Amino acid sequence: MASLNIPATLLVFSLLHVSLAARVLTNHPQQTSFEDPSSPLKYHQGALLSGKISVNLIWYGKFTPTQRSIISDFIASISTAKPNTAQPSVTTWWASIGKYYQLANMNPTSLSLSLGTQIIDDSYSLGHSLTNKHLVELASKPDQLTNSINVVLTASDVAVDGFCSSRCGTHGSSEKAHNKVAYIWVGNSETQCPGQCAWPFHQPIYGPQSPPLVAPNNDVGLDGMVINLASLLAGTVTNPFGNGFFQGPKEAPLEAASACPGVYGKGAYPGYAGNLLVDPATGASYNAHGENSRKYLLPALFDPSTSSCSTLV
Repeated sequence: MASLNIPATLLVFSLLHVSLAARVLTNHPQQTSFEDPSSPLKYHQGALLSGKISVNLIWYGKFTPTQRSIISDFIASISTAKPNTAQPSVTTWWASIGKYYQLANMNPTSLSLSLGTQIIDDSYSLGHSLTNKHLVELASKPDQLTNSINVVLTASDVAVDGFCSSRCGTHGSSEKAHNKVAYIWVGNSETQCPGQCAWPFHQPIYGPQSPPLVAPNNDVGLDGMVINLASLLAGTVTNPFGNGFFQGPKEAPLEAASACPGVYGKGAYPGYAGNLLVDPATGASYNAHGENSRKYLLPALFDPSTSSCSTLV
């Protein structure tokens, strides 16, 4: 299981946090430039996800229809962009994942993600406090377990082991009917720890208290979830079973997005997300356009062909 650590932009100012795996912003030697990651990702000869993969969403707890649409529109935006989609787009961001497939001697178009089933569990069937075992149980709810990534999204009033104290999300796999099932968990940090898991849309707990950025979908918690989900999706497809692309120990790997901590645009450095696009009407910061005129802020991805962090803007 790989976990998405508390942001490195906060860790740089704190000695209290320990390193876990695959957070978009990890406890990693700090970068002062988006062009100079400390080391390349290594391919460990394992499987990458391929084929037509459905991304199933399991909503645990209370989310509004608008909140659900922010995430579902993001997933829908990953597939081929419509002709009128503005650039840079979510599709363009995701297309760079194809470079990992080329290095693994696979066709870069061999993976196709689409929005699958959505399950709403707003009755808190497992309570308000969840363990890792509960997450795996929830991720097993969709009927489709093969050729899928099952994403558990927990509401802001749900506590999850390690949430806020050391991680913002997790990706891993479980065994079901002799098949390995890839899953992701991301929590809504709006009321529990936005300064840790929704940066840069909230002031950080540690370090310079510069004004937070305006969230592009006007929801700090959900826009933070998009960032974490995007990072975990990149890690899931390129390192689904712990033997794909990563750097460092298998128990705490740096992956496609977590190798570029705190980088969203050119000129990024710890505490500064980089030069981003700004919506003149709302003042919101973003770097990608999506379905239904959505705007998103997405993490930089490590480019294995250049050993640098690649940004959309």
